[in-house]
Amino acid sequence: MKPSAQPNPVMNPEDMNAAFAEACNSGSIERVLALYEPGAVLIQPNGNPLRGTGQIRIELEDLLRQNGRMESRNVHCIRFENIALLRGHFVFRAQGPDGRPIQMESCTSEIVRRQPDGTWRYIVDHPFGGGQP
Repeated sequence: MKPSAQPNPVMNPEDMNAAFAEACNSGSIERVLALYEPGAVLIQPNGNPLRGTGQIRIELEDLLRQNGRMESRNVHCIRFENIALLRGHFVFRAQGPDGRPIQMESCTSEIVRRQPDGTWRYIVDHPFGGGQP
């Protein structure tokens, strides 16, 4: 059975990190992109910003092609009106082309915004911006 293109709606900003991992583990780029506002910014590991879901799609498709497994949890959430600053911790495990294990681990920094329907989406996603675990 093919997974739904839409993730479960994120009704609390504290749930964004887990929702991202769930969408990533589904293998569906559409589920992942549904967590971002159309004009969102994703910071690449080298520090370059990608703007908009068109550019973000290309970066995240590379991640999904690794067929890995992600675990991610919220470390803290600071709400202010319709935005929230998040810090998360993630571990991504996959197998390289040579069969050797690959592991990425970092703390994240994100800003999410409440949408008119009450859900939350990323406006800034910096997967490596929260320092080392």
